[in-house]
Amino acid sequence: MPGIVRYSSYVPRYRLQKNDVAAALGQQARGVRTVAAYDQDTTTLGVEAALPFLDACHSANSLWFATTAPAYLDKTNAATVHAALQLRPEIPVVDLGTSLRGGFTALAAAARDGGLAVLADMRGGHVGGADERDGGDGAAAFLFGDDDVAAEVVTTASVTSEFLDRWRSPSDNGSAVWEERFGADRYREVLEHLLTQLISQGVDPTSVTRFAVASSNGRAVKSAYTRLSAWTQAVKPDTRRLADLGHVGAAQPGVLLADLLDAAEESEMLLLITLADGADAMVLRTTAALASTRTRTLRSRLAEGTAIAYPQYLVWRGRVAGERPRRPDPERPSAPFAWRNRDYKFALSGGRCRECGAVSYPLPPVCHKCRAEKFDVVTGLGQCARVVTATVDHLAFSPSPPLVSAVVQFGAGGRIQCELTDVDGSPAVGDEVVPTFRRGVSVDGIHNYIWKARPTAAHRESGEK
Repeated sequence: MPGIVRYSSYVPRYRLQKNDVAAALGQQARGVRTVAAYDQDTTTLGVEAALPFLDACHSANSLWFATTAPAYLDKTNAATVHAALQLRPEIPVVDLGTSLRGGFTALAAAARDGGLAVLADMRGGHVGGADERDGGDGAAAFLFGDDDVAAEVVTTASVTSEFLDRWRSPSDNGSAVWEERFGADRYREVLEHLLTQLISQGVDPTSVTRFAVASSNGRAVKSAYTRLSAWTQAVKPDTRRLADLGHVGAAQPGVLLADLLDAAEESEMLLLITLADGADAMVLRTTAALASTRTRTLRSRLAEGTAIAYPQYLVWRGRVAGERPRRPDPERPSAPFAWRNRDYKFALSGGRCRECGAVSYPLPPVCHKCRAEKFDVVTGLGQCARVVTATVDHLAFSPSPPLVSAVVQFGAGGRIQCELTDVDGSPAVGDEVVPTFRRGVSVDGIHNYIWKARPTAAHRESGEK
């Protein structure tokens, strides 16, 4: 099997106090959960997770996208991820259903052909309920290949068992759950079957140095951690710092695997277990290349965050109707227009003049400086930019007012005008930003995906305003 050559996790910026959710039903809770912004969905979360290793993604032989909350039905959401990441047109792209088990399936499928696995989810539930309180939003991406492998896939194993633990009808906002104890007992049984299978495949339990368990059944997770601690003789991992993440559905195996890789050193044996309608396992061995593949760690991302109020969360999720804009409704996004402008719209492509070197976005018919007509294609993705000028509009409609618009200049040249997102207050000239794939207006069920810009993590951590 190929191994993991690059990986990254992504956690949205916003945090919701669990106690605010529990208070809706007269209950109490501690901690926070992660919340995607009003202009994010699972497609944009998935793109954000893969952006840190955008150039490497071009070698992917396939794309497997897993989520329980797809932005579209019928239409392939992975095709939008494919366009935004500028992947090769001849590779297959696949959406993996709406089941929690899809996350592991994406990893296993990508591992078999050197593909890209993108796991992204946004979990909610009934208002004030446990799923809404303990869920979370997040994503992770993994590129598999044969060269410069950071973590070799030693083996995988699966056990399937049909029993009713968690389910949701297509029209329901939240899941239904059978008594948790019943599900935990069944998962305990399939876990034993899975461990026996791993031993038969030559896995030495005592060689495992780190492990993680992904499941929506809290009892099953606790039981599995206890069993694996005895089975492997490895130190039980400290998951308390991951509590603020919440359960991120189909993305849970991905973010936990990213956390394992964040902490691992060379020549460690890692074990990832998922419990969903059975049990799955992936065993990996890290290599010397691991250190060079790391981006920002999952836990460092979790350490950041901006609080939002529960009513704001409900408006962002469309659970409560906010005030409509006092202006004509926006027009439906045009499919032909999006197709004609797809290189700029989805890949932020422009051109560098071959005569004078001037960069323009999008690709122009003639150079704005020397009027030449030949260009080399460039992209703003992967670049940092600086705010040239900005305006804060308190009158324009936005689900998260005020609307902030700016002209930004890329480090390699060229400017674009775009909306700024994930900002606090008024941006200043010179602030560092990076492109971020977000959802614009949605009309008649059509999502207008566009590139915006957000402050860099380094800029936020520096305390600049």
